[in-house]
Amino acid sequence: MKTDIVVPALARVEGEGALYIRLKNGQVDEIQINIYEPPRFFEGLLIGRYFQEVPDLTARICGICPVAYQMSSAMALEQALDVDIAPQVSALRRLLYCGEYIQSHSLHIYMLQAPDLLGHESAISLAGEAPDLVRKALRVKKIGNELMRAIGGRSIHPVNACVGGFYRWPNRQDLTSLQADMEWCLEASIETARWAVTLPYPEFKQVYEFVALHRPDEYAILGGEVISSNNLIIPISQFEEAFLEEHIPYSNALHSRTASGSPYLTGPLARLNLNFAQLGKQARQVCEDIGFIPPLQNPYKSLLARAIELIQICAEAIELIVGYNPRGPSRSEITVKEGEGTGATEAPRGILYHRYVVSAEGMIRHARIVPPTAQNLARMEADLWSLAPNILEMPHEQATQACEHLIRSYDPCISCATHFLKLKVETNDG
Repeated sequence: MKTDIVVPALARVEGEGALYIRLKNGQVDEIQINIYEPPRFFEGLLIGRYFQEVPDLTARICGICPVAYQMSSAMALEQALDVDIAPQVSALRRLLYCGEYIQSHSLHIYMLQAPDLLGHESAISLAGEAPDLVRKALRVKKIGNELMRAIGGRSIHPVNACVGGFYRWPNRQDLTSLQADMEWCLEASIETARWAVTLPYPEFKQVYEFVALHRPDEYAILGGEVISSNNLIIPISQFEEAFLEEHIPYSNALHSRTASGSPYLTGPLARLNLNFAQLGKQARQVCEDIGFIPPLQNPYKSLLARAIELIQICAEAIELIVGYNPRGPSRSEITVKEGEGTGATEAPRGILYHRYVVSAEGMIRHARIVPPTAQNLARMEADLWSLAPNILEMPHEQATQACEHLIRSYDPCISCATHFLKLKVETNDG
């Protein structure tokens, strides 16, 4: 690899950026994931806005996981305002989140990463060889979208969630009518996991510090404690003390590290490894059937982790639909007051942390948002350092694809921290 490599546009990741690899005397000298997409200053835009506007505004940060932004912001503001949430509201929020997981995970598994593993340039190419597989993927994603629409009013940027709960209870018939589809989706997810374990993953085992939310009584999505594979256990309110963001000169996205300066990994691999004991019976049974035993330390196998999570989420969604029988108000009464609160949920790509300071009039005085892709950027670069020596003798195109595939396995949402990857390899021998 003695010439520059430039890939002007890579679909199958969300956002814009570039990868730069510099060689010196035949050795890797520098690696940069350069996020050149302009920052959008959402935190600044929230200053001076009324607290109840925040869930809808932050949802616009991402069209793939808007529910994650709504839920993290609502929970942080509820803590700031001392708002208690009814159990049935929490259950409905989790069901809404299930819809987001279903559509996001199915998109990544079948449309974004599977083509890499099966030697196809795109999902369109894959559809030519395996049309039934792609049709199944589209149906699974559609079911996730329909679930989000039934609860949130629409599938992209739902509008029903608010601080305190929901503006209205969804119609019970709208949800129960999805039960048959969800049962099909559960069976499709089980088939997906059995298929995913057979895929030809590259051999690439890494030692990670996994970080995820944790609850002893359920597979954590909405709140909990922050735990890590290095025995960290802290409340969400201490997140900013344990994980530090820093500006990187070559990137418009912040990089996160632990307080000791190490990169860490959040997302499906972290969740599954740290919360395996909290999986439900269907997901645990499939893991036993396919011989899966944590820890899973290959980033490419995040596809398998997502497939197992799909089983968990679909099974939960069915239970929540069956048990849905709302009574009383759909949102809690709120007494506006001065306060500060933190909230975190598990977006499909990992922990999404929010912190807000609210004035006595209910206006936002300070906002802090830490998205999962920004947390994973330093870890992605560390993985590329491990990968790079193995690709230096590859043909130009093959080396480029190897780097793209590794980054794509993280399912990065770069606009939260389309086209991402200009890979440039520069040599400076002598």
